[in-house]
Amino acid sequence: ETLINPTTNSKLMGLYRSNGVYCTQCEADGFRRISYFADRPDVMAIYRVRLEADKREAPVLLANGNLVEQGDIPGGKRHYAIWEDPHPKPCYLFAVVGGDLGSIHEDFVTSEGRKVSLGIYVEKGKESLTKYAMAALKRSMRWDEEIFGLAYDLDIFNIVAVSDFNMGAMENKGLNIFNDKYVLASAETATDTDYALIEAIIAHEYFHNWTGNRITCRDWFQHCLKEGLTVFRDQEFSSDMRSRAVKRIMDVRELRSRQFPEDSGPLAHPVRPSAYREINNFYTATVYEKGAEVIRMLKLLIGDEAFGKGMHLYFARHDGDAATIEQFIACFAQSSGKDLGPFSRWYDQAGTPTVTVTRQHDPDTDELALTFRQTTLRTPGQPDKTPQVIPVALGFVEAGKTDESRHSQELIVLDTAEKTFRFKGITSAAVPSLFRGFSAPVNVSLDLSDDELLTLAQHDTDPFNRWQSLQSLSVRLLRLSTADVRSGKPARTHDGLAEAFRLHLAKGLADPSFAALALALPGEQDMAREIGHDVDPDAIHLARDALKRFIALHVHETALHTYETLKDGNPYSPNAGASGRRALRNAALDLIVSADPDKGPVRAMTQFRHASNMTDQFAALGILAHSTSPLLDESLTIFEQRFKGNPLVMDKWFALQSSIARPDTLNRVRSLLGHDAFSLANPNRTRALIGGFAMSNPTQFNRLDGAGYEFVAEMILLIDQKNPQVAARIMTAFRSWRNLEPARQAMAQAAITGMAARSTLSRDLQDILDRTLAPS
Repeated sequence: ETLINPTTNSKLMGLYRSNGVYCTQCEADGFRRISYFADRPDVMAIYRVRLEADKREAPVLLANGNLVEQGDIPGGKRHYAIWEDPHPKPCYLFAVVGGDLGSIHEDFVTSEGRKVSLGIYVEKGKESLTKYAMAALKRSMRWDEEIFGLAYDLDIFNIVAVSDFNMGAMENKGLNIFNDKYVLASAETATDTDYALIEAIIAHEYFHNWTGNRITCRDWFQHCLKEGLTVFRDQEFSSDMRSRAVKRIMDVRELRSRQFPEDSGPLAHPVRPSAYREINNFYTATVYEKGAEVIRMLKLLIGDEAFGKGMHLYFARHDGDAATIEQFIACFAQSSGKDLGPFSRWYDQAGTPTVTVTRQHDPDTDELALTFRQTTLRTPGQPDKTPQVIPVALGFVEAGKTDESRHSQELIVLDTAEKTFRFKGITSAAVPSLFRGFSAPVNVSLDLSDDELLTLAQHDTDPFNRWQSLQSLSVRLLRLSTADVRSGKPARTHDGLAEAFRLHLAKGLADPSFAALALALPGEQDMAREIGHDVDPDAIHLARDALKRFIALHVHETALHTYETLKDGNPYSPNAGASGRRALRNAALDLIVSADPDKGPVRAMTQFRHASNMTDQFAALGILAHSTSPLLDESLTIFEQRFKGNPLVMDKWFALQSSIARPDTLNRVRSLLGHDAFSLANPNRTRALIGGFAMSNPTQFNRLDGAGYEFVAEMILLIDQKNPQVAARIMTAFRSWRNLEPARQAMAQAAITGMAARSTLSRDLQDILDRTLAPS
């Protein structure tokens, strides 16, 4: 017997209460906060759980598996429920929920003919907001049957949404527990992005039923075995449900913004870490997103057929096991007949390789030689790097030629430090299109001219590289422009780039989602990563704003036409087509406001006032927030008054204000700490306001007076007393401090050192601090 107090459990690990609802979070090692146990993932057991509670306080009693018995306890005030999970599982998948909850229920018939009862439980009164999540769950279940041949294996599958949760969701066997922001949705309260995330995360947690639950990881060093693989699966699902090209671009943007900085700084670690002090700090972009990229490369290298056979072999051979990476890779070595030992280095070596490509063309024979060289910078604990196995999907593009006349796409493999490939029949006008579809998670350095990049942007058959070419040219220009701004010169412009943006906008109706992505310049944090050292966030901000205004002026008439053409009086739908049209229309509005600081904001305010859905309303509010318009405060007040009773929508309001690049933002954020809707005890509120400021506002977090660092450090120490996991994650905002220019670097170091000097830090936070300060 153990005695615990869930009500005072502010760490939200183990058994705790969220708005009166008892719930659990046991991954990675929360079960030991409930009961004594050999709390390791390879200790697997069958669980039979009896729950008792006051019927008025907790009329709903849920646990893993199937409900085998329930009833009243003599006396009439209490009741019980007995749940049994027939599948052996580690204790990190244990879950119970008790509370007064509303719910919706539907049935699903599996490919094997089994009838499964599906339930989604939420706070009473919010049941109508779960319909999209239920539909997404059914789509996920059917897709997993059709693509991977995997059917659900219990009689019941339940989802519970709670408002206090450290993560996005948790895949407990048969009883997924979710942060309510990834379940609740309506047109009036959720954006298109929210809908897409709900669909993806519902799918991710369901897919864990096999890649994580039926086959779990032997130890937490193998964490990527379940997470990287399941991220790959949910990315494939979303690609099939929406636009594959757009999904790929968005996943790569996420990888570069979160994982690449992690891989190049003091927090770098392999996809399979060799050591850890606190496992909670290894729920990282490297384990998840880079882990998924490793699976994607494996599939590309061995081919679809061998990959499918390898997956089936993995499920057949290891069902019920606590497996390792070696066992997983062995299945694909057998299905493909290839030696995958060298490829496995991706799991054990940290750092992002840089591939430098040079070319030499022989005009007499029309032979093109491409020489690839790979290097990876040293990372903590790994000073020496071995060449990786890097798949390079490529083709050649020539302006004015038909698709048939272009060199067809092929795959080459760079598996040594340097390698030259020769291609015959390639004219001097043909432009190499390398790493199509982002075939490997690497940085690429290729000596393409501005005109060649524009040729790819207009004519490449690979949508990813069309987008990438615009990004590459924008990055090149912004690097030069940032240096000019720092030296007091005017920011640079580029007529060819501006015209390329106009053409993408003009042709945008053919593929609105792609066009909206193509129209977005690299973000300020993207530019900081590209510059890499002696970073001045203010100069980046000024250079980017100047280029955006120049492009906006060039495309103004086209933007106005696109904006008016895409007016839509139809009822809201979150499907890919409708969301793509809204994305392009709002991208056009952003350009209109940039081009005309006087009339543009009035148009944005009109959209804000009359929008019939949250996507258009919040897009207009965001555009106003990042303009210089005095209409901002009025729009923020209107939004607050309308949604002050909805915590998830207020999170958007908090996050937006924390990201405004204005000198008064820090004071604004400090004042919002006292807002009635804000609570430092709630992870969503904290991530929105404090995390938003630290991670989404480069100029104000990196203020020249150091006040941004001091404020975030102060808040991290406060949060650490309540919830160490949230504190540690916000602390990662300091991971790139060594890349800053010297003055900011010194102030950031002082703030980090000040935190590290405290004697009452959690293990979670101390771990991140120590690694952040460790010698590079």
